[in-house]
Amino acid sequence: MHECSGPATVVFDQSLTEYDFGPAHPLSPIRVDLTMRLAADLGIGLRQVAAPVADWDLLATVHDQAMLEAVERASTTGVEDLGFGLGSDDNPIFKDMHHASAHVVGASVEAFRQVWSGESLHSANITGGLHHAMPDRASGFCIYNDVGVGIQSLLDQGATKVAYVDVDVHHGDGVERIFWDDPRVLTISLHETGQMLFPGTGNAADVGGEGAEGTAVNVALPPGTSDGGWLRAFHAVVPPLLREWQPEILVTQHGCDTHVDDPLAHLMLTVDGQRTTYLALHDLAHELCGGKWVATGGGGYALVDVVPRAWSHLLAIVAGRPIDPATPTPEAWREHVRSRLDRTAPLLMTDGGQTPVWRDWSEGYDPDTWLDRAVHSTRSEVFPLHGLDPFP
Repeated sequence: MHECSGPATVVFDQSLTEYDFGPAHPLSPIRVDLTMRLAADLGIGLRQVAAPVADWDLLATVHDQAMLEAVERASTTGVEDLGFGLGSDDNPIFKDMHHASAHVVGASVEAFRQVWSGESLHSANITGGLHHAMPDRASGFCIYNDVGVGIQSLLDQGATKVAYVDVDVHHGDGVERIFWDDPRVLTISLHETGQMLFPGTGNAADVGGEGAEGTAVNVALPPGTSDGGWLRAFHAVVPPLLREWQPEILVTQHGCDTHVDDPLAHLMLTVDGQRTTYLALHDLAHELCGGKWVATGGGGYALVDVVPRAWSHLLAIVAGRPIDPATPTPEAWREHVRSRLDRTAPLLMTDGGQTPVWRDWSEGYDPDTWLDRAVHSTRSEVFPLHGLDPFP
């Protein structure tokens, strides 16, 4: 891991857990509480920065006026408005939904401000990463698109080369849609194929709008992909494109629903594989853009066994002090899990103590495997648009 030469922060206050669709919804704020408690008990030591609430004008840099009015109206009346995605099973209405959603956006924009201004080298908002929200509607547990607003804030301040890498199990469709026609933003999403999983998009041939061809990159992975295959795909696509793109800042979304125990999807990564990804992205930020890195959360629905450990590893890497995977989870944290949820928490920060390994793409690809066909499709569609050779 590259040496970190500057300060790092996490943008958080406890009221961010008010982004809460209710006790029966998969996106439970308990995962945020457990993560922040575990990170604190592990002594990660990130400086915590208060999270402002995004105002109407900031939200309107990405979202339509009518959509903002609909969210605010539903927040007070409780009446569904399915034309804007409000009141569906995915996005049930809750009291003060507009304020809670704007708070998540404000937290992410503060993380972007921290890094772009130079106050922090790295900054994280684990409550962010709401990547499905569209300019004109809520979608997939996401009311407002905090990442989209954050990236737009960079562009409005003069950024000309922003790279966004999304490792959530679901396609980062909202962020891609917002910047589809913008040649200043490279969006890369690795996700389970839309043939099997919401939102059903993110094919290799989706490469960006007119004048921005090659700035949307999609790697649609087969169900059952585990650490070795996922990391093979990541390293075959992400580092060469980022090195060619030469971003001024790296923005990442870290949904940990790629895990084998996640109840909503079908990939088979371990916490160790996810941690390896975080380290790789951290090092790419240092290699390519002076360490300027904004990290957000995302999906993740194994609320006790996966999310807190995965995101505590992320926060430790943001802090520049990675945690040894063999580290025991602190007894105080395990006791909190027992008393709060009557659950037994994991004993270690690893799933099995094995360092993930993968076969590098330069060694050749096998067209008989679904994984390699998917990676080859992405490279064939996108690499020539960047002047890169798609073949090993």
